[in-house]
Amino acid sequence: MSTRPGQKRPSPISATVDFDADGVQHGFLKLPISNDDSAWGAVMIPVTVVKNGDGPTALLTGGNHGDEYEGITALMKLTSSLKAEDVNGRVIIVPMMNVPAAMVGRRTSPMDGGNLNRSFPGDPDGTVTEKIADYFTRVMVPMCDVVLDLHSGGRTLDIIPFGASHVLENADQQRQALEGAKAFGAPYAMMMFELDAAALFDTAVEAQGKVFVATELGGGGTSTPDSLEITERGVRNFLIQFGLIEGRVEMPAEPQVFLDMPDASCYVQSEHSGLLELTLALGDTVQEGQVIARVYDMTRSGTPPVEYFAERSGILAARRFPAQVNMGDTIAVIAEIVDSLG
Repeated sequence: MSTRPGQKRPSPISATVDFDADGVQHGFLKLPISNDDSAWGAVMIPVTVVKNGDGPTALLTGGNHGDEYEGITALMKLTSSLKAEDVNGRVIIVPMMNVPAAMVGRRTSPMDGGNLNRSFPGDPDGTVTEKIADYFTRVMVPMCDVVLDLHSGGRTLDIIPFGASHVLENADQQRQALEGAKAFGAPYAMMMFELDAAALFDTAVEAQGKVFVATELGGGGTSTPDSLEITERGVRNFLIQFGLIEGRVEMPAEPQVFLDMPDASCYVQSEHSGLLELTLALGDTVQEGQVIARVYDMTRSGTPPVEYFAERSGILAARRFPAQVNMGDTIAVIAEIVDSLG
C-alpha cells in the first residue's frame, strides 16, 4: 500500500484482542522484529480489555519506564481481578508499555536505547521504541476518553506519592485532569511542571483533547506494601471518578496536600560529580536559602563539600536515590504547598 508524501503508513503493530468485543480478553500488541536472537520475532506487549456495553473508555498504562514497578505490579494484579460485569464501558490495561525495558529492569529499551516517554508522537518507520509510541498515539489514545499513566522514580529517584495534572489551554480539560489527579487519592496532588514536555506521552494524549492523569508513586527501583496500597487504591479511585466502575472514591486518612511546581527552578540539578548527602527526607519542609544537599569530591580527602541551597520554600517532593551523583543529575525537587485538601 502506497502512502502520500508526509502521510504516515499504518502501524506495524497488531492486536490479538478485539477492542470492541464485550467481556474480558487477554492478549498482546505484537510488533514484528528481526534480530540476531529471532529472525522472525515480535515484541509482545501484554494487553487486557474489559468491556461491558456502551460507556467511556479508560486506558491504564504502566511500565512506560521499565524500572518503575508500582504501576506495573498494580496493573498486572488488576488484569486478573477486574470483571466485565463490574465495568460501565471499557477499560484497556497495558501494564508494561515498554516491555523490552521492563524485562531488563531499566528505564530505557535495550533494543534501541530509546526512552519511550521521550519518543512521542513516535514513528511507524522508526526504532522499536518510536513504533510503540506511534501505536499508542495513533491507535490507542483515539479510542479513549481518559488516560492514567502510572510512574514512579525508578532506580535513580525517590518521589513522594502524588497524582499529577498539567496547566492546559483548554480550561475544562485542565479542570477534569486536576479533579482526576486529586481523586486518585494519593497523599499529595500536584500541578506538575515538566522539564521536557514536547515528546512525553502526556503531551500526545492532551493534544488529542483527552483527560490525562499521571502519577509518581515512590521509587528506588522497587515497590513497598505502602506504595502498592496507594497505587491500587488510586487506580480504583480513578475508575470510579470517571464512571467506569461503581463505588465511592476513597481518600487517604490524613488530609491530602495540593502542591504546585510553577517552573524549572523547582528542580535542583547538580553541577558537580561526587558523593551526595541530602540534609532532608522526602516530604520535609524546605525553607528558601536552606542547605538541602552537599556533594563531596570522591577523588581526595580533606576537601570541603559543595553546598546546594533551596531557591524556594516548600517541601522536598523528590530526591536522587543513589548516593553517587554526576553533573546534570537532578538531586532534589522542591514543590510549593498550595493547600491542604482535607
